[in-house]
Amino acid sequence: MITGTIKNKVDKIWEDIWAGGITNPLTVIEQLTYLMFIRSLDEKELETEDLETITGEKMDKIFPQSPTGQAMRWSKFKNNDPRSIYEVVSQRVFPAIKNMKYGRLPDFTQQGEMIEIEEDPQKATGKDSAFARYMSDATFMIPTPQLLQKIITGLDDLYEHDIANLDMQGDLYEYMLGKLSTAGQNGQFRTPRHIIKMMVELLQPTPDDTICDPACGTAGFLVESAEFIRLHHESTMTDEQWGHFRGPMLTGFDTDRTMLRLSAMNLMLHSITYPEIDYKDSVSKQNQIRNQYTICLANPPFKGSIDVESINDDLKAVTNTKKTELLFLALFLRILKIGGQCACIVPDGVLFGSSKAHKAIRKELVENHQLRAVISMPSGVFKPYAGVSTAVLVFTKTGAGGTDNVWFYDMKADGFSLDDKRSEISENDIPDIIERFHHLDKETSRQRTEQSFFVPKQEIADNDYDLSINKYKKVEYVPVEYPPTAEIMADLHKLEMEITAGLAELEEML
Repeated sequence: MITGTIKNKVDKIWEDIWAGGITNPLTVIEQLTYLMFIRSLDEKELETEDLETITGEKMDKIFPQSPTGQAMRWSKFKNNDPRSIYEVVSQRVFPAIKNMKYGRLPDFTQQGEMIEIEEDPQKATGKDSAFARYMSDATFMIPTPQLLQKIITGLDDLYEHDIANLDMQGDLYEYMLGKLSTAGQNGQFRTPRHIIKMMVELLQPTPDDTICDPACGTAGFLVESAEFIRLHHESTMTDEQWGHFRGPMLTGFDTDRTMLRLSAMNLMLHSITYPEIDYKDSVSKQNQIRNQYTICLANPPFKGSIDVESINDDLKAVTNTKKTELLFLALFLRILKIGGQCACIVPDGVLFGSSKAHKAIRKELVENHQLRAVISMPSGVFKPYAGVSTAVLVFTKTGAGGTDNVWFYDMKADGFSLDDKRSEISENDIPDIIERFHHLDKETSRQRTEQSFFVPKQEIADNDYDLSINKYKKVEYVPVEYPPTAEIMADLHKLEMEITAGLAELEEML
């Protein structure tokens, strides 16, 4: 979470940019993100150089090894004269990142002409990175050398003194996206990282999985999946699995090119150079993908506007609606392979909505596939962006049923206060949720009065496939014993006498 000193420093950078004449919040975010990316490239290069020194092996470099190439590194130009910084960034660095290929930046001649990157035949991929595709229409818009120097100095101070050695890139995105007036309406804000991490740990992806987020935003689910795989499988992965990891393992779609640029940058910074990041309206006729992925992780838009005519007919066949939260559930079922898993966030209305479309998608999950878990989350999880109550659905595509019992969990705390401040607190149900989910055999004896319990499929069917936890949870009422009426009356008389005596005493004093 971005709070305190870090928040103040980000706000100061933001205010400097506004004062410099850039007032569109989305433009501010784009320009800041480009600079954050430029700095991160130099950080990765420094790590590579350190590793080279330790191992003695030559490694692939991002920056050209010429004087002009090395001058493009953040650590080389950040302390220069403002005009020199501006010239290097606007004339060399920014054009270079727009033309980045095969994980490398192009070099420049002394006259400033760009030198085309030659593809290494041993690492031929036949395509540019997702980042290169979505940087083609990017524009450097910082107007003056003085403003650029202020931003660079501010970012450098932030990274060096406040978030050094901490993976807070995503949190910076989240905080900046929170400044968009449209956040929460267009879906342009990140799912909190701890919720993303919980969902990834519920599904536990492996190096052989193909993972999709069809509403990827800044690629939080994809990045966290990659980090989980690297953490748990790095030492045993084969060359073939590493090739899969760097590219086709991860797929994301979005309808906002800015989000696609952000997600491509985010993935590249996590060593995923060739992910399938595409501009696509996932629930439209444009998307014909089916039976392709083993894992879906998503927080699809709840209020997305959609052209009814463009909705894919096979999604409407499952749930005839224009509500994006229902259409995305049908989409997950279509794009998953048989045996594929999904963990997705839905608004509470999906769980108990009474329309035919709501009931149809719930029935589809329960009767034709394996609905495994419904994790009810408190309404403050998405504050300050939205106060809507949500739940996480976990299911497996089978096409042949398989739901016997559905596991319900009533999350009451996620490690942060449930107000707009979202301050860190000690109460946190997430570790318990993960532990219990992976040991469901121990849950069979749990009572409906407890925080988690099973509900039989038939009971859910008898309740119109209602999936709200309150439908099944039992509240344990503890009887309160009151004293006899005569005793209460005696106490009241005693109080009355004390009040009368007190009033008499006051009158005597007058």
